[in-house]
Amino acid sequence: MSRPDVPPGPAAGETLAFVESPVQLLNVLEWVYEDRLRSQDARDPRTPLSPPASGGDAPRGAAVLPGAGPHPGAAEARSGISAPTSFPGGEAARGADVLLGIGARPGPPAEARSDPAAPAGGVTVVVLSPNDPMTRGQLRRMAELAREEGLTVRWEDARGGPAAPFHTIGALAPAVRRARRIVIGDPFSRYVQLLLTLARARELVVVDDGTATMEFVSQLARGERLVRWHRSGRGGGPRDAVFAPVSAVARRRLTPREGHRSVEVFSSMPVEPPAGVLVTPNDFAWTRARFGPPALTGGADLVGTSLAETGVVDLDRYVGAVTALARAHGATRYFAHRRENTDKLHRLAVETGLEIVRPDLPLELIARRGPIGRTIVSFPSTVVHTLPLALAGTDVKVAVCDIDPAWLTDTASPRAQGFLSGVTGTARDVHRLSSVPAAAP
Repeated sequence: MSRPDVPPGPAAGETLAFVESPVQLLNVLEWVYEDRLRSQDARDPRTPLSPPASGGDAPRGAAVLPGAGPHPGAAEARSGISAPTSFPGGEAARGADVLLGIGARPGPPAEARSDPAAPAGGVTVVVLSPNDPMTRGQLRRMAELAREEGLTVRWEDARGGPAAPFHTIGALAPAVRRARRIVIGDPFSRYVQLLLTLARARELVVVDDGTATMEFVSQLARGERLVRWHRSGRGGGPRDAVFAPVSAVARRRLTPREGHRSVEVFSSMPVEPPAGVLVTPNDFAWTRARFGPPALTGGADLVGTSLAETGVVDLDRYVGAVTALARAHGATRYFAHRRENTDKLHRLAVETGLEIVRPDLPLELIARRGPIGRTIVSFPSTVVHTLPLALAGTDVKVAVCDIDPAWLTDTASPRAQGFLSGVTGTARDVHRLSSVPAAAP
């Protein structure tokens, strides 16, 4: 159901954005910043999202998990912020204020922010909230930042029960039909595809949803159905067959038609767009303007991935690889992906000795504010493309470790190895690790 304290939707001619993850909401903020700068260059009275003075405090950034234990979902329900946890046999978890040396940020002064009532306004972000507590917590923190920048945020508990999708689609339908411009973060989302069948907007914008953007653009260019890269590719089930007509309509909506509909992709990924699609580079200008530069620690940090959770990489192989990388680079912290499960993180803490950090903001913001290691080591993922941009002008080195084909599971998509190699091979301004000691099966 819609939150009662937000407007029902945008007025005609305004912009409606749909997001389902914290990274998507971050990239909507980046797109709005860029769009307003472009409008300013065209002598439009709109103003960009304004940066505060450098060195200002950032929002609370992470919860630290030194061992294992259930994630405190109740805290998310109360405050929207993932609370620190302590593990049996380990020291009590320290909040991000201790770990990162930052406190709650009150936001820039009113006179420095975009005026929500100015012509620059008219951007409503609809959060189609998932059920995962970590994702919800990060989304609530990002929603706070979006509101500080003059955007309207409408929170939809879109998965709050069997009837929730029907209520959500019905409640959003009038706003979708009125919107002049629609911005989406996940073109593979069935929720978004359903909403696109209702859209009459003449402008569609796709902002980054990480590496999935690369696959989306490739599929759009080839005229293929929209399927996530890590899906097995062994044929869809009955639900896929039923949903196929909706997906086909959404794909047509995401195809530009001269004189009728424009399509823009706002991306930090290396993409080759089909004819007629405008690609606008995302260089994380808003992030760099608002946060940092970061203080640097003397060591290295590892970035986690959910490749084991999605069934792409064998868990034992993954743990072995993390252990080897931590030893090789002297890493002390492991920044967990929001989808990594607690049992896996507990195992990593015990077997590697790493301090497990669950950020409650996207890593680009955490790293930009710091403190952060002088070296950040990651497996193939979005951050090998985004962190060098967010950390431009600093002395941080980003290194990426390839996925050995032997680590892949028997059920991994046939496209997995090629896709992951492409993520690594196209990354700019990163140090590519040629090998890692063999991970134990």
